[in-house]
Amino acid sequence: MHKGRFREDLLARINLWIYRLPSLRERIEDLEVNLDYELERFAQKVGALVSFNKAARSRYLKFAYSNEATWRANFRDLNASMTRMATLAPGGRITEEVVIEEIERLRHDWSASTQEWDPRTQTAQFLDTEAHAQLDLFEHIQLAGIARICGEVSSMAEAGRRLFDQSREQKKSINDSHRLRQLLAKYELTFKQLQR
Repeated sequence: MHKGRFREDLLARINLWIYRLPSLRERIEDLEVNLDYELERFAQKVGALVSFNKAARSRYLKFAYSNEATWRANFRDLNASMTRMATLAPGGRITEEVVIEEIERLRHDWSASTQEWDPRTQTAQFLDTEAHAQLDLFEHIQLAGIARICGEVSSMAEAGRRLFDQSREQKKSINDSHRLRQLLAKYELTFKQLQR
């Protein structure tokens, strides 16, 4: 209309209803059905059946339903994800290894498309997928901060001094390296793993 290519009186006649389609994130209960639909579509396209093994399907759905899965491009993300996994599936069977790689790819893609800092993206760099999924947001934030400090310093003692800058003064025996080592051990990490 602004460019003069569509008449305003015609728009008034057809502009009765406004439809808003919910995003995949808003209709997350439909995800599993659509996952199966995408596999069927892939099978029709290439002429070969593809399916998940039980553990792989469970792992993928757990991630897909989590808050970490943003589904920014809605069904395009799901379609692309299923196409990649089905293509890489050895013998037409999507394994946990294929799912783990796909989850990492989705995390990377979604983190790259936002300017917002996401501690889960940071911790995914040094935690295995299962350990990563078990942590609360609080722990991701804490670990991401610890990792940043450890990456900036040359020794565990220096990292400990920076991390425990207030509480260290109340300790009878100051051993910041030991405290940091114990904290990292809780997540099965070492100072060396967090060095850049």
